[in-house]
Amino acid sequence: MTAALPGAEVTGTRTLSADGDARFDSAVASLADGRELAIRVADDDETARELAAESLALRALTAGARAILPFRAPEYVGETRVGDGRALVTELLPGFQVEAAHVPAGRGTAESMGAAIAAVHGLPVSIVRSAGLVSRSAEESREDIRRLVDDAASTGRVPARLTARWRDAVADDELWRFESTVTLNGVQSTSFLLEDDDERGPQVTGLLNWHGLSVGDPAVDLAWLSAAPDAAPDVQAAYARSSERSPDGAIEVRARMLAELEFARWLVHGDSLHRPDIVDDAAALLEALAEGLRADDLAVVAARNEGVDSALDALDRVPAEAAALIDTSMQTDAYNPDELWAQESEEGSSSTDTSEAARRAAMVDVETEDLTGVGDIFTAPADAGDEADDDERDDDEAQRAARAALQRWKSSDSE
Repeated sequence: MTAALPGAEVTGTRTLSADGDARFDSAVASLADGRELAIRVADDDETARELAAESLALRALTAGARAILPFRAPEYVGETRVGDGRALVTELLPGFQVEAAHVPAGRGTAESMGAAIAAVHGLPVSIVRSAGLVSRSAEESREDIRRLVDDAASTGRVPARLTARWRDAVADDELWRFESTVTLNGVQSTSFLLEDDDERGPQVTGLLNWHGLSVGDPAVDLAWLSAAPDAAPDVQAAYARSSERSPDGAIEVRARMLAELEFARWLVHGDSLHRPDIVDDAAALLEALAEGLRADDLAVVAARNEGVDSALDALDRVPAEAAALIDTSMQTDAYNPDELWAQESEEGSSSTDTSEAARRAAMVDVETEDLTGVGDIFTAPADAGDEADDDERDDDEAQRAARAALQRWKSSDSE
């Protein structure tokens, strides 16, 4: 720590309450000036590359870039070596996190998340390009997906209906007419740090996981909404309202497809490592996905305005390695995702079964989500005025749900 921050007076250290997926060795250091810093140490080459990318991205966020954002990003403090590993030291941001499946609809959390994503996408692309980070055009993003579909299909473990569905999507020129933007290359619900506001409900005050900072398809940062069916319409509507770019009528369809393709990435990952256990697991997930799709709606070609089915109501059940390798550990000390909903879990079950077999079985049981009418998400209904009272009641209920989540977090954190 002192090597990364010369002259700093460390008054104490501790572990973080949010232990994430333990992909990093990490701790919090308290300084004499009142600041708290997060230290993450890479355990292997993969996490070392991620920390290096995070370091570069945070330094690319100049004071001017940060001033554009309506929330905070961690400040880069320094780097050092801890044993044989490289350590990244950043500012510790306050706030609580909510898992995707528990993001409530309505005002507050969902709308604030949508606006936050739009703010990231509104950053000048020069921020990324001047730092030498990855920049992809719409056509290059399309080609990346084409290669992924071909690689997955070559394993012989992808159901034919999925391969046809994805190839039809890649072939649809209308889906790929978008403006590349600054993205985080796969934001997750737990990337957002929230604090409660008496008037507006929980609001995004910080954003983590900048290691994927790049220029590319904005849909990649909306793919996580497949795991948040209740909140998805409000997140997307807030995103559309807050975006200063030209409307992208196909963004939701691409986001759904990218979510489905996380299963394919998991398959290709296992195949490249010659890991039959991973390959079998990914194949089972793909079979579950295929079974949830209507046979008459496999192509995405006509789905831009009509919607597209998806069996990804619970994308967060995909192993972490397949979901953009996002780490949520050691970046906030305000919230333990495993404890937020502990009260409900204890009421529903005396123990938590985390076995692979149970997870796969749960995935198979996921009901297909009907997304007919995708375009309607971005358009207010004609009789919206007549439904104002119902909308107000729904918003009030969403506020209560959001605050209930916050209260559970506060209660679990104080115990």
